[in-house]
Amino acid sequence: MKEIREIVRQFIQAKINGKKTALATVVHLDGSSYRRPGARMLIEDDGQLTGAISGGCLEGDALRKALHVIAENRAMLVTYDTMDDDDAKFGVGLGCNGIIQVLIEPINYKAPHNPMVLLQALLEKRDPAVLLTLFDLNDRKAKQHGTCLVYKNAQNRLGQIPMDSDKIEKDILQVLHQKTSVFKEYPNDQSNSTAFIEYIDLPVSLVVIGAGNDVIPLIEMAKILGWDPHVVDGRANYATADRFASACSVLVSKPEKVLEQIQVDYKTVFVLMTHNYNYDLAMLRALLFVDTPYIGSLGPRKKLDRMLDELREEGLNITTVQLSKIYGPVGLHLGAETPEEIALSIIAEIQAVLKGANGGSLRQSSEFIHSRDDLKIIRS
Repeated sequence: MKEIREIVRQFIQAKINGKKTALATVVHLDGSSYRRPGARMLIEDDGQLTGAISGGCLEGDALRKALHVIAENRAMLVTYDTMDDDDAKFGVGLGCNGIIQVLIEPINYKAPHNPMVLLQALLEKRDPAVLLTLFDLNDRKAKQHGTCLVYKNAQNRLGQIPMDSDKIEKDILQVLHQKTSVFKEYPNDQSNSTAFIEYIDLPVSLVVIGAGNDVIPLIEMAKILGWDPHVVDGRANYATADRFASACSVLVSKPEKVLEQIQVDYKTVFVLMTHNYNYDLAMLRALLFVDTPYIGSLGPRKKLDRMLDELREEGLNITTVQLSKIYGPVGLHLGAETPEEIALSIIAEIQAVLKGANGGSLRQSSEFIHSRDDLKIIRS
């Protein structure tokens, strides 16, 4: 979502400056690549690039092709075969091992549902969505329909499906339900259209309970990742917008009133780090009954055990499910000491928990970093 936000922000400025633009999107991958399907890059006619479709290997060639797309006002599907040992045709050593399909679309400012309008619609509310992109792998000279629909629910959709839509509509609903992108092929009289039915998930909403100096790097790192960070504290002189310029919101509140004032969904996580035992205890009491995948508790294990014991003495029956979402001491074991290092360990643990990863070293793994199963094209 961060990349989409940056692309939309830059597009608005490019439009104000009267520049012509194109959008490059990785729409399919066979094998491995630095970027996965859904990676995007805005290309301006003066050569400025926002976002990325590779680690820097393909951007130069994509720029040249995008200028042609802008001039012809016609979308183009480009194949980059990095399985070829002769990388000299790109002028670089790609170092990857995949076939990358990149769709480059011109942006017609007058078109009501151009790709950038659809990307902007993704950002209007904090809702999961499906983004539909249609292309033709078999006939590159055929019309590439491109980015054509944003779907959040039956009442909140934008764009059109330029072909028989019943099967696609059904598949869109399935993707929204399963929260997993798919590739589907839809045969028709002329050719077989391939659809990248992309699930656009919510950004992580990180609610940090505490406004000490050690919270500042945590908020800044979360913002760099494209998360939505929020700060909560009972001390008005600590919880200020000036101190936490990167936060989406800064809330001064008593602990029992916090959950009334913030939006909580399945991508909302919490970290307790007020250094105030009673405030953390009151927040933990409330958070045990919140549907969140992660509650981090800064400090030694003895502190967390003491809080849990006190809550049990109050008569709370803390279940194994509730305990499973509490992480204390918070963070991965990185040998962290400074506030910045501790922030890194917390961010890394949250990322691992949300992705279902173990947080171990990749060199210890014999598996692919990313699953290849979700890249298969399913014939409808």
